[in-house]
Amino acid sequence: MTLDEIKKEWEKDCEIDDIELDKSSLEVPKLHAKYQDLLSSKILVMKQYQFKYDTLLKDKWLWYNGKMSQEQIQELGWSDDPLDGLKIMKNDLQIFYNSDKDIQELNAKIEYLKVTIDYLKECMQNITWRHQTIKNTIDWRKFMAGS
Repeated sequence: MTLDEIKKEWEKDCEIDDIELDKSSLEVPKLHAKYQDLLSSKILVMKQYQFKYDTLLKDKWLWYNGKMSQEQIQELGWSDDPLDGLKIMKNDLQIFYNSDKDIQELNAKIEYLKVTIDYLKECMQNITWRHQTIKNTIDWRKFMAGS
């Protein structure tokens, strides 16, 4: 599920039926299970991307430092000279890592998943305190009724 799909789903799920508060209260465990499942699956996907990122970063380090075999370079489809003939200092390699298209793409996926996970955590927080919102609504109605 994409972040936009999760947002649309949450837009429907976050509503509390203020007429049938008991029904809304009974939906809390279902919502919790639904969003906990989404959260845990996104966390696992992010972990997989982080492992891929670490491997890619190692491979790019080997490639940029000229320590990768010709067979590996050809297998990965990368050029023979990552620096296009430039002579650079080792301190400047970070600039090349940061601007590397493969690293950027994988990093963008990780950042997207982080935003999605943060959003799901906020949904979970809202679900956790939903019973309190329902209780406050009931208490307010009692107060307004003079009880």
